[in-house]
This record gives sequence, C-alpha cells and structure tokens, in this order.
Amino acid sequence: MFRPIQTIIDTTALQHNLAVVRQKVGHARTIAVIKADAYGHGLLHSARALSAANAFAVLELEAAVKLRDAGFQQPIILLEGFFSSHELDAINQYRLSTVIHHHEQLSMLSAYRGSNKLAIFLKINTGMNRLGFKPKPGNSALHALKQQEFIGEITLMTHFACADDAAEQQLVIQQLNEFSVLRAECGIHLPCSLANSAAILRYPQTHADWVRPGLLLYGVSPLPEKTGIEMGLRPAMTLTSQIIAIQKLSPGDRLGYGAQFTASQAMRIGIVAAGYADGYPRHAPTGTPVLVNGQRTRIVGRISMDMLSIDLQGIDHANIGSTVTLWGRGLPVEQVATAAQTISYELLAAISPRVPRCATP
Repeated sequence: MFRPIQTIIDTTALQHNLAVVRQKVGHARTIAVIKADAYGHGLLHSARALSAANAFAVLELEAAVKLRDAGFQQPIILLEGFFSSHELDAINQYRLSTVIHHHEQLSMLSAYRGSNKLAIFLKINTGMNRLGFKPKPGNSALHALKQQEFIGEITLMTHFACADDAAEQQLVIQQLNEFSVLRAECGIHLPCSLANSAAILRYPQTHADWVRPGLLLYGVSPLPEKTGIEMGLRPAMTLTSQIIAIQKLSPGDRLGYGAQFTASQAMRIGIVAAGYADGYPRHAPTGTPVLVNGQRTRIVGRISMDMLSIDLQGIDHANIGSTVTLWGRGLPVEQVATAAQTISYELLAAISPRVPRCATP
C-alpha cells in the first residue's frame, strides 16, 4: 500500500499553456524554462509536453545531459553557465548553449578549443544586480567573445527585477533603456532575450527575439492581481492526498504541535497524509484553503512533518480515504501561496522527491 499523497501532472495543460504564450508573443521564439525539475513537475515528461518550444533552459549540466540523452535536439541553455573549465568538454559534446555572466568564465573560454561552435547568451546586468556584466564591461565581454573562433551565435540577455509589480514600471523601463544603450553601442544586430513570464504579460515591448516563460507554462500567474485560470491558463500540477484518520474534538480541546488551535465547539478534524517533508509549507496558517472531495474547507493547527489537519465541519460525507486537494484543479496554487504568505514558485519547486509524480496524457 503506497502512501496516498501524489502530484498529478496534466501534460495537456502544459501544451495548452505553451500555446497561450506563443499566441501572446507573436514571432518571438520561446525558451521553455524547465529548471528545478520543471518547477517540480518532472523534467522529462514536462519537456516532452513542451517539445514545441524552440529551446529549453535549465540550471545544471546534469539536467541538460539528461535532456540530450532523452533525444531532445533543440538548443538547451545553461542559465548560470558553467562553474569550472572541466564542464566545457561536456558542453561541447552535447552541443549546449551557455550563459556567460562573469570574467572568470570568459577566461576559461579563452583557454578552451572545442570541436563545435558554442552558442553564448551574454548576461547583462541592467539593474537586478544578481548576475551579469554592467553595460560597459558587457560591451568589452562581447568584443572578447567575438575574437574566439569557436564561438557561434551570441545572444544578449537580461533579467527584470520587478516585471510582476505594476508599481515598479519605472524600474522596468530603466532596465530596458540600459539594455538598449548596450545594443546601440554594439554596432551590430544581435538576437536578444529579455522577457520572463511577467514581462511577457505586462511589457510586450520586451518580447524581442527570445522570450523565457517559466511559471506561465505551468498554468500559474506571475502577476499578483490575477490567477492563471483567470488568464486562460490551465494548472498543470494538482497535489492531492487523503484523509488517513478522523478526530472528534470537544469545545476547549487543543490540536497539534504547540497546541495552537483550540476548538470553540464540537467538531470533526481530518488528518491528512501531507506535511512539510512533502514540500507543503510549514508556515501555512489556520485558514489556508484545501478541498475535500471538491468541497472547500481550511487547514487548522500547525503543519507536521508528515501530516496536517483540516476542518470537516459541514462536510459530513468526508471520511477516511476521502480525497484532499492541496492545490491545483479547483484550487489555484496562487490562493494557497497567498494564504501561506509565500509565492507559487516556492510551493511548486519545493515538492519533495518522496512525493510520486503521475503524468496524465
């Protein structure tokens, strides 16, 4: 008997969401961002569902190799580039594209001679101050790359800090202007990649040659004012479990670690096989929504490592074995993230490896 918690991955939803993105961005090519095990959805079956994308982006060399070994032929981009010169042979062998964002990477490249042309995404720091060259050093880095015979196509890229926040429009425009100055100083036309999921939706002028949707592909909104469902997307992940025990509380009874919840009346409590070791957020407070057999109710008390408790008042049909939806179909993950004072990205990416993933065709 397997523990009942699982994630159900709707691969047709992934295909639908990619189609929605492509319709929004017109002629721009699409880089499907499938880092962090495809935001918790599973790397390979997500890549198969998103195979119409023009390219993939991952973090680790190991993930890129896994995609190549599975037969994927489109460009695969390493978003943080390489961390040592020892990786360059594999990057060359597997025909991977790499981000370059600091001078040490340039030095390692200058000492390397590969048999294949190496496609480069040159990261420009326009104001996020995380990775990348400032515009003037970026121009020097571009010049250095162009001197290398084995360097193939060079794409300029940047990343927006606040594209999701309508109140920070000025910062986005400032970053866009910084990027435009660099492009003008280059003296040649190079393909560009600027837009993440939020910029795809909010700033069409950033679509350029390549867009990099991540969260949108999984049916989740990067914008605080709307859910993915309200945008015509379909949630690709549904996290479900079951009630494994029922407790009957009397008025004044206290529940769980820290005894933080006190029953104000007689009530039934369902104990659900899901906890923070599965990736459910420990800080989710009493009141965080769940569904029991499709009916909305709430979490009560503190989340345990392997279990959580839910209020069964008014859900007389709930019993041991009843299905509990923690997010997904019928319960947008955005609502759970808001209740737990976190972001949807964290919930999706934090799903534990011990939770089985079941992909539906």
